[in-house]
Amino acid sequence: MEPPAVVWDPSLLGYDLGGDHPFNPVRLQLTIRLATELGVLDGVPLLVPEPASETELLRVHAPEYLEAVKQAPMAGWDVGHGLGTADNPVFSDMHDSSALVVGSTLLAARKIAEGEARRAVNIAGGLHHAMRDHAAGFCVYNDCAVSISWLLEHGFDRIAYIDTDVHHGDGVQAAFYDDPRVLTVSLHQHPFTLWPGTGYSAEVGTGEAEGCAVNLPLPPGTRDAGWLRAFHAVVPSVLEAFRPQLLVTQCGVDSHEEDPLADLSLTVDGHRAIYSTLRDLAERYTGGRWLAVGGGGYQLIRVVPRSWTHLLATVLDRDVPPETPIPPGWADLVRKAAPQAELPREMTDGADPAHRPWGDADDDPVDIAIRDTRRAVFPLHGLDPDDPRD
Repeated sequence: MEPPAVVWDPSLLGYDLGGDHPFNPVRLQLTIRLATELGVLDGVPLLVPEPASETELLRVHAPEYLEAVKQAPMAGWDVGHGLGTADNPVFSDMHDSSALVVGSTLLAARKIAEGEARRAVNIAGGLHHAMRDHAAGFCVYNDCAVSISWLLEHGFDRIAYIDTDVHHGDGVQAAFYDDPRVLTVSLHQHPFTLWPGTGYSAEVGTGEAEGCAVNLPLPPGTRDAGWLRAFHAVVPSVLEAFRPQLLVTQCGVDSHEEDPLADLSLTVDGHRAIYSTLRDLAERYTGGRWLAVGGGGYQLIRVVPRSWTHLLATVLDRDVPPETPIPPGWADLVRKAAPQAELPREMTDGADPAHRPWGDADDDPVDIAIRDTRRAVFPLHGLDPDDPRD
């Protein structure tokens, strides 16, 4: 079997929104260092990306928007297109750094399309909020949407995109809302309670793509067991009905209970269970073809490095046991940079992510969300929303 592809280069740290902005690239650096210290990346060649070309960016972005991004560092703060805001501040080399992130996910996609890898992972990707003509949610260019568009012209005509970030995967949904070749699935905190305020269960796609947008908004406080119950109650069934050739997953970890920007209550153990499930679904439905990218995650020391090290390990079939101690070398590195930081001791939060199966008689808030989504989407795929066997 072709070895998985891992895309990483320190130049990706250039996507830096500056100051005390929560989208801090140190989370990537600490992840790669932790994975290296644990031996997850031993013998794995790290693929070095190049910036995406304008032609590739124009697959999903407007020409005037690209020009605005290029001019923004010289024009100052009043440039429009969502640029120069608190969420999306202007920074030097913004176009080139953003294009490099897109290029990194495109490189991962290319390795799969060309048969050089069945799986590929790029933790620097996952900028799922960027829209056709404006920046949003810390995202300038949408690497997920650009790469899916490219894949549709390079051997694939049925792609499933699954977004596990705490925020709705709105930019990718918008890019393919009327395209029946792309199934977009997003599990996120309920839009009543969290930006961007979209991702209701009634958002199902339009025209021939009706049913190809699947949204599962979850109540604040949802823990591992509820999240995983919701996932299993919806996602495998729609995948089986859609019959994708490739799985693309955005694996944001801002769903963690310690994340400062949201209110779900997952653990590192829950994240590890999610990645294992995604790997199993790829083996079951797409011949193992799986492209995984990063996304959100703002507990920079205790959460992101551990969760995404588990992601890298899962893609590489080098699963790290939860009880594995944190390597002293990584801990020393963090203590020097952040002496007051509270460090994790193991690759686990000590949680059990086991969940019970969904049944249509359940009436807690998570199960109500499950029912709403199943009733909105399942009939469009010929499935019975009230039958737990579907």
